[in-house]
Amino acid sequence: MTLLLLTMTHFKMTEEINFKCICDLTTNVLGMPTGALALRSRKRNLQVARSVAAYIGRTEEDIHRTIIGKGLNRNRSMVYHYEHRHKTLYKSCLVYRNTFNKIYKAYKDVGQEKEIFINGKLMRDYLLHNGVKESIKPDVLIDVKSGDCNCIINTSYFEFSSQLENIKLAMEKYHYTIKLI
Repeated sequence: MTLLLLTMTHFKMTEEINFKCICDLTTNVLGMPTGALALRSRKRNLQVARSVAAYIGRTEEDIHRTIIGKGLNRNRSMVYHYEHRHKTLYKSCLVYRNTFNKIYKAYKDVGQEKEIFINGKLMRDYLLHNGVKESIKPDVLIDVKSGDCNCIINTSYFEFSSQLENIKLAMEKYHYTIKLI
């Protein structure tokens, strides 16, 4: 039970960090103060920015709606609304379309700055060389994916959280996702 709670907390933290980066990117591109998307204001420019950030978080990063809602200081039902309205707003609202294009282009430009691995064995060797250690008697398997390749890191319950931190540090310059098997 404790491991499951720790696991869910770590993935939520990763998703929260990713969505915070999307929000920061959105506010930077639009010249808004950091954290402006979480304000309770209903000004149109903030509503549009929230909608775009939520849509990119859902479609590009597959971030859970509850996490997006928490990051925007809204509930998850609002994220459903943002997803549902995207296509209509993109077609009919010039402000939304221009804002979305500007933020999405910046998001893709940032994403291209990060590298990906093209071979799972190379990624595994890189991780092991950069502080990640494997356990002889694994209790938990960590699946690290970058691009189209992945590698499995064997770890124990006791080393689980420290290995996740080591992976996070080692993969700082790379686009990656982590799942438990």
